[in-house]
Amino acid sequence: MAFFDSILSAVGNTPLVKLNKVVPAGAATVLVKCEYMNPTGSIKDRMAVHVLNESEKKGLIKPGMLIVENTSGNTGQGVAMWAAVRGYKCVFTMPDKMSLEKVNMLKAFGAEVVITPTDVPGDSPQHYVETAKRIAREQNGFYVNQYHNPLNIDAHELSTGPEIWRQTEGKMDVYVAGAGTGGTVSGAARFFKKNKHPVKVVGVDPIGSVHYHYFYTKTMPTPHVYKVEGVGEDILCDAMDYSVVDEFRQVNDKESFLMARRLVREEGLFCGGSSGSNVHIAVQIAKEIGPGKTVVTVLPDSATRYTTKFLSDQWMKDYGFLGSDYDLGVVEDIMKARPTQQVITCNETDTVGSVVEIMRKAGVSQVPVLDAKKRPAKMVHELDVLRGLQSGAVTNTSPVHNVAQPIGGLIYPKARVEELFRIFETDQVAIVVDAEKIVGVIGKIDVIDYMGRRGK
Repeated sequence: MAFFDSILSAVGNTPLVKLNKVVPAGAATVLVKCEYMNPTGSIKDRMAVHVLNESEKKGLIKPGMLIVENTSGNTGQGVAMWAAVRGYKCVFTMPDKMSLEKVNMLKAFGAEVVITPTDVPGDSPQHYVETAKRIAREQNGFYVNQYHNPLNIDAHELSTGPEIWRQTEGKMDVYVAGAGTGGTVSGAARFFKKNKHPVKVVGVDPIGSVHYHYFYTKTMPTPHVYKVEGVGEDILCDAMDYSVVDEFRQVNDKESFLMARRLVREEGLFCGGSSGSNVHIAVQIAKEIGPGKTVVTVLPDSATRYTTKFLSDQWMKDYGFLGSDYDLGVVEDIMKARPTQQVITCNETDTVGSVVEIMRKAGVSQVPVLDAKKRPAKMVHELDVLRGLQSGAVTNTSPVHNVAQPIGGLIYPKARVEELFRIFETDQVAIVVDAEKIVGVIGKIDVIDYMGRRGK
C-alpha cells in the first residue's frame, strides 16, 4: 500500500504547469509551480514543517511548549497543521488587513489569533512581529521567527529549488518569486547559484514594501500600506539573502489582483493575489526575452483565502481595481511622451564644488549620487550643500557623500503612474530605476504635462 505516515509527509512535490492563455504569442514559456496544492494550501507548509522538525530535533521545542508566530495567515496554517499532528498549542499574531478566511482557518486548527494594526512602524510594540515576540517571551513559548530564521531559507534550498530544477530538467532561464520573509526567492536562488545553474533570479516586490528600494540603495524607505497579502514586507528580514538575487521588480495591487483573477478564470488555477504578482512579472519578462526561453514562477497560496476580497467584484470596485475606464498608464509612458532627457548624476567621490557646478549648469536642485558600481546610492539637495557649507562641515573640495542623504522615491518603469503621487508626498522627484541603473528622473511638472496632454 502507498500512503504517508502523516499529512506532514505530503508537503512538497507540487506540480509544474504551463500557462497557455495569459501569456501572449511570441513570448517565452511560463511555467508555474502550484504551491497552493500543499496540504494547508500554501508554500509556507515547506518552511513550517522544516523549521519545526529541525527545532524539535535540536530540543528547542519541548513537550507542552506553546508555539508562537507572527503570520500573514499562510505560515500560521502550516505551523498549526504541524502542531495538531505533534500535539502542541499555538498562538498567532496577524495584521488587521488579512482576510477573515485566514483568521477562521487558524482558529479551525484550535489556535488562538491576536489581531494587530497594519499601519504601524516595524519597531512599534503593536506591530505583529513585536507582539509575537512579547507573547513568546511572557509565556516561555517557542518563537518560530520565520523572518530571521536561517532554516526558512534552508527549506527552499533543500526542496523548492531542487524540485524545480528536476521538473524542468535544467531547461529554465529565469526564476521569478515574490519576496516577503525572503525564503522562497533566496532559498531556491541559493540552490541555483551554489550548483552553478545559469538561472537569472528576479524578486517581486509590491509597491509599498521595502525590498525593491533596499536592494538597489541599501537604505530603508518609508513603507506604506498595500492590499495584496503574503508578499512584501515593512521590515528587513535575515531570511532574505539579497546576494543571490539578480534583479528586483515592482508590482502594484491592481496588476496583482487582475492577473490573479485571470489565472482563476482563464487557466483554472485557483490561486491567491501574490500569485498574480509573480505571474504579472513573469509574463512581463517572458515578453522581453522571447520564444525559446523558459520562465518559472510559483503560485504561493490558494484563492480559498480571498473569496471575500479580490475574487469579489464588489470588493474590487470598492477599492478602485475594477470599473474605472481612466487608466493613467505606467511610468515609462511619461518618459516616452517627453523629449529625451539626459539623466544628471554624480559619483560619491565627486567634490561638493563640482556637484554644485553640475546643478547650476543643468538647472536642477537635486542630483542622485552613484556608488562605485554606478548604482543609485544617495541624493544630494541644494539645501544639504547649503547647510554643510554654513556649518563648516564641508568645503567645496569635500567629497559630496559627506552631505548626501539617503535616496528616496525609487520606482520601476512598469509601475503605475498613480504610484508617483505617493512618492511626491515625501520626495521632490521620482527616480526611475531599471536593472540597478537610473534611467530617468520624473518631477511633478512632468506628470502634470503628461496628464494635461492625455486630457486633450
